[in-house]
Amino acid sequence: MSKLFVELGRRGYPIHIGPGLFGRDGPLSIATSGRDLMIVSNETVAPLYLAAVTHATAGARRTENIILPDGESYKTLDVLDRVFSALLQKRFGRDAVLLALGGGVVGDLVGFAAASFQRGIDFVQVPTTLLAQVDSSVGGKTAVNHALGKNMIGAFHQPISVVADTTTLDTLPDRELSAGMAEVVKYGLVCDAAFFLWLEDNAERLLARDREALTYAIQRSCEIKAQVVAADERETGNRALLNLGHTFGHAIENAMGYGVWLHGEAVAAGMAMAADLSRRLGWLTNEDVERTETLLKRLALPIRGPHQLGPETLRDLMMVDKKVAAGKNRLVLLRSIGDALLSENFDESNLFTTLTECRSTA
Repeated sequence: MSKLFVELGRRGYPIHIGPGLFGRDGPLSIATSGRDLMIVSNETVAPLYLAAVTHATAGARRTENIILPDGESYKTLDVLDRVFSALLQKRFGRDAVLLALGGGVVGDLVGFAAASFQRGIDFVQVPTTLLAQVDSSVGGKTAVNHALGKNMIGAFHQPISVVADTTTLDTLPDRELSAGMAEVVKYGLVCDAAFFLWLEDNAERLLARDREALTYAIQRSCEIKAQVVAADERETGNRALLNLGHTFGHAIENAMGYGVWLHGEAVAAGMAMAADLSRRLGWLTNEDVERTETLLKRLALPIRGPHQLGPETLRDLMMVDKKVAAGKNRLVLLRSIGDALLSENFDESNLFTTLTECRSTA
């Protein structure tokens, strides 16, 4: 097991990464011992891991659980209310702890529930997908979706612990594994050219679920995320750079219907669009764009948006984004591989061309 720490003073917390972390004397026991515990999972993950996690948290004062439907389309206020209702019906108090057992949807929703219930209670992230292990479980961004925009209703609320048991990736479908790789590639593109090169050298090992390669990719991603969050917890500065591809990607998810495109798939296409626009602005070279697109394709990720989504629709949806300021959209773009910036200084005609040409043909 490797252990990192998010340095946020009294809100700081550990990130545990490795196989077999659901043991009785492991990090889950430490985080939940002597407390009322509500485990929240979904219909896919619960049959696989709920029993093990319940066993690992046997030191809790009492344990209840709630099983939610699985999928991005259920990351809503209505489903969130089911968590609140369960907490109230079971008479949980401010000293209770929530545990999110699942992927990014469960983690985001449970984190928001913890931020809101009785004005804030503790929660533990137990991410079971690659995307959640490398990104959404770390940093305290919690939210639910709205019909008009993704993650537009939420709060910053840090977990007290993140426990990423890498053996859960053994049961992850191939499509979900690839979707998680998009967030891994993001870290290399944004701020670590050497990591990007390592990914180019190890793409096939990662898709083959090589344990050593996956563990390194998760650890390096979490190291970068922890450093960025410690310096900019509430995304007022450089943390926004970790949204590379997300403004494009969120618009795709919204337009196509939440869950039709997986989050990582939409982000991958969005990063390819950001690279294309960066080239049109004279920053990225043709070689950089080709390297970006080639790596994404090797990881079984899309590099073009859906053909049925026109540039006007996509552009309008991109304006429903948390980086919009004073009516102007700000995009995360690239000066080079490993060097990102947040900019509103781009010609709309270049953006429109990118949105037009970065669509699939069928």
